[in-house]
Amino acid sequence: MLKIFKEEPTFRFIHWRFLAFALSGLIILAGVYVWATRGFNWGIDFSGGTLIEVGFDRGVAIPQLRGRLSAIGLGDAQITRIGGEDKFFIKTLAALKRQGRPAGEKLEAIEEYEIVAREIRTALMDEGERAQAAAGRIDLNNSAAGEIARFLRDKGLGDADAQETAHIIIGLRKGGTGIIRDLAALEKAGVKHRIVEQLREQAFFSKFTFLSVEFVGPQVGKDLRRKALLACIWALIGMLIYIGFRFKPIFGLSGILTLAHDVLVALSFILFFRIEMSLQVVAALLTIVGYSINDTIVVFDRLRDNLKVMRKDNLEAVLDKSINQTLSRSIFTSLTVFLTVLSLYLFGGEVIRPFAFTMLVGVIAGSYSTIYQSCAWLKVWERWLVKRKKS
Repeated sequence: MLKIFKEEPTFRFIHWRFLAFALSGLIILAGVYVWATRGFNWGIDFSGGTLIEVGFDRGVAIPQLRGRLSAIGLGDAQITRIGGEDKFFIKTLAALKRQGRPAGEKLEAIEEYEIVAREIRTALMDEGERAQAAAGRIDLNNSAAGEIARFLRDKGLGDADAQETAHIIIGLRKGGTGIIRDLAALEKAGVKHRIVEQLREQAFFSKFTFLSVEFVGPQVGKDLRRKALLACIWALIGMLIYIGFRFKPIFGLSGILTLAHDVLVALSFILFFRIEMSLQVVAALLTIVGYSINDTIVVFDRLRDNLKVMRKDNLEAVLDKSINQTLSRSIFTSLTVFLTVLSLYLFGGEVIRPFAFTMLVGVIAGSYSTIYQSCAWLKVWERWLVKRKKS
């Protein structure tokens, strides 16, 4: 087995348990304060709303986008650039301030979210593009296949040609930036010349395209929040039952407090850094629960063996020895997971970053809590039980 230390270390971890309790308590209390004053940065999964991924033909700054959205009452929308590309996420919540709609009125029907998406699309157009849309021309960079085919049929094109042309246009938009720049690209892709000439007078290409549009109703978001909370609670209860059966009930209680600590610390840092709370973050929290308990069980297993052979030693010495004996293994495991998740955070892109951030915090908290929570709680309860017995 790989070892970091030539000889077994003799660190007195449990001696510093109360300092560790204070540190954890301060972090969690700070998280509670931020939650009470600002709340979570709920993602569309939980809050409901519209999430649009949009790509532009040329460089656009976030202040420019916000200025265009402000014109339709959506200046407070969350705008996130995707990497270094000219692609952005635009997120609007369920409660929107739009022209003609009272502030705070919630959108309930999915059709209304689609209206919001159409308003955003219109707001992102320049004056020339809006004029062409008002004249009845179709935007080939932002129209669905069925919409394009229907438009061409209405203009007198046969159904077969209309379907084929729509299929080619959508295929072109799936490559590269998702933006078609001119009619020459259509003809090169196989659209018939006579259809290209017809489109010259009836279509235009906006300088952006909606790469994806997602809608979540507020009721669905509320239901997802409830299910996410239940998933975390049932995961903790399951771990409590397993550890209590595998070792002793007091070990199970110590383990469940450790897992709750890891989740609360991760949630605190999510609040501190305003990380968007989404389903992928919930998945990261559940992964932390599974990862952290694995390290704890390894220490508990060694502790159980040492309790049989170190009967004359006090519990603090037995706990320290058990931790020191598994320290090399814990460091190697935590370090390899940490480096993997760090790579995801640095190079995985904007979409996976909330998951990677939560995992980074969880790996650090889980490694720390195995020593200063699970084992430390056993020592605290051992002293209390001894006092009760003597009295």
